[in-house]
Amino acid sequence: MGFFGLVFAALLAAFVWIGVSLPLSRSLEPLDSPAVVLLDAQGKPFARRGAYKEAPVVVADLPAYVPNAFIAVEDRRFRRHFGLDLWGMGRAAAVNIKAGKAREGASTITQQLAKNAFLSNERTLRRKAQEAVIAVWLELRLSKDEILARYLSSIYFGDGVYGLGAASRHYFGRPPEKLTLGQAAILAGMVNAPSRLDPVDNPKATQARANQVLADMVEVKFITPEQAQNARGARARATRASLPVGGYFADWVSPQIADAFETARYGEVRVPTTLDGRLQRRAEQAVNSALAKSGARLKAGQAALVAMRPDGKVVAMVGGRSYAKSQFNRAVQAKRQPGSAFKLFVYLAALRDGARPDMRVVGDPVTINGWTPKNYEGGAGTDLTLRDAFAQSNNVIAARIWQTAGGEAVVQAARDLGIVSPLKATDASLSLGAAETTLLELTSAYAAVASGHMPVAPYGRPRKDGEAAAPSRQLDTAQRAALYELLGAVVEEGTGRAARTGQLTYGKTGTTQEHRDAVFVGFTGDLVVGVWVGNDDHSPMNGVTGGGLPAQIWRDFVGQGLKAGLIARDRAPVPRVQPPSEEEGLERELEQDLGGIPRWLRRIFGG
Repeated sequence: MGFFGLVFAALLAAFVWIGVSLPLSRSLEPLDSPAVVLLDAQGKPFARRGAYKEAPVVVADLPAYVPNAFIAVEDRRFRRHFGLDLWGMGRAAAVNIKAGKAREGASTITQQLAKNAFLSNERTLRRKAQEAVIAVWLELRLSKDEILARYLSSIYFGDGVYGLGAASRHYFGRPPEKLTLGQAAILAGMVNAPSRLDPVDNPKATQARANQVLADMVEVKFITPEQAQNARGARARATRASLPVGGYFADWVSPQIADAFETARYGEVRVPTTLDGRLQRRAEQAVNSALAKSGARLKAGQAALVAMRPDGKVVAMVGGRSYAKSQFNRAVQAKRQPGSAFKLFVYLAALRDGARPDMRVVGDPVTINGWTPKNYEGGAGTDLTLRDAFAQSNNVIAARIWQTAGGEAVVQAARDLGIVSPLKATDASLSLGAAETTLLELTSAYAAVASGHMPVAPYGRPRKDGEAAAPSRQLDTAQRAALYELLGAVVEEGTGRAARTGQLTYGKTGTTQEHRDAVFVGFTGDLVVGVWVGNDDHSPMNGVTGGGLPAQIWRDFVGQGLKAGLIARDRAPVPRVQPPSEEEGLERELEQDLGGIPRWLRRIFGG
């Protein structure tokens, strides 16, 4: 077999391989990530993600000047060559040799289709050879109009827009079949540099390029000089709403909307979410206003807020003071210590063990495995009821309760309310919130108390008709009522007084060592809100506690929501702790006779 025979065999093998491995319709298929427009609960768009592509165009349905504008500027001999423009390649080579560098190319429309649909953008001889072989194969398999249709349907027009159909709607608000000559010239001129020649952002450069396209069309006799003159001056405008690509809530909810693409092929998919735009604006205002007023003085660089209904429906989310500067979502991704906000689970374990809010607990110092906790404001030795100890966030008594109820019971209480982060049952400092969790996770646990069902799974896409909520079980009525009493005492007379709203409010403060983290989580009406304040580098703040800046942000946000009617006014009856029975009353008297040590707590002393 001679040289030409080997070349022919190689080409034949290449064509067979291409025919088997490369689907001919690839350029006509929808994009892997179609455009998604996220809608808030009021139906207003607030974010757009993914690229935009419309259904493929049919060349026969377009005015002749539309495809001719692209042919004139990209590949004048398109109708005459076999996929490769040998004359153009020779001319480009001569120009480049004379200039001493690459100044001109000679890729045909067919080669551009081959590259866009089947190859990468790497600039190598191997890729160019593949491009040439595929271009010839396409010419053998498809008509010129079919090649042109595939090319026009897949090229990039900037601003996340692919294909002529999407471009004509995005920039001119009309289907490609209704484009004017001037509009077609603008789109054809963009192909070479879609970002630099964006017709909305750079109208002067775009118009100059469009005029050149019109001149080229006159030169190859596609239009007359009079037609070119009359077509000058076309203007583009982005007809789709300008929306941010991301956002803290948008980033969080995106994995939940994956099934929206199952039936989508082209265009934009509009997906409703649970975000309440009215509450979201108020949340952002409360966070940014507080940081602007006090952040520098208190050395508080960041804050996060998440608000949900008691069933887990997330209605507002702030992951930091500026998404543009940092996309890290501190409400969802940041693992921080909750401090005393974790005591909710410690006290639930005690309630499950038979404790009651009015029981008195010995406040003497306690040492557990060499660890001796101290109260934030110092002091120890004062006996307190569970209610007062919780309201005052007494660390010594919390550690004593942890020791009594047992670390395993505390961890189980946290798990039941929805905490999934790692927890070490043998670590007594867990009683003071030394384990790390996320603000979203912690807020969901408090939502379980507000709703009476545990756990509560946060969600950002409305449930479909008939769709069941995540499996849960009911929180014991008496224990829930006791938790309400404890959480209410925090706000009414304890460390969370700054969160008062003018109606029944329940919550808990949390502050970590050296004021590195400050948290307030609570609920009122039909809204559960968690707020965190701190610094990304874990540096200490200047005396910030959970009852300070976080509680103030919480109160400002909730107060605005109440004033606007976006939060219910004492919607549900408050669970009440039942008065003790006669037998329980006698038992309490006996406990007082034994030195104020309740039965469930005597195990500490071996009695």
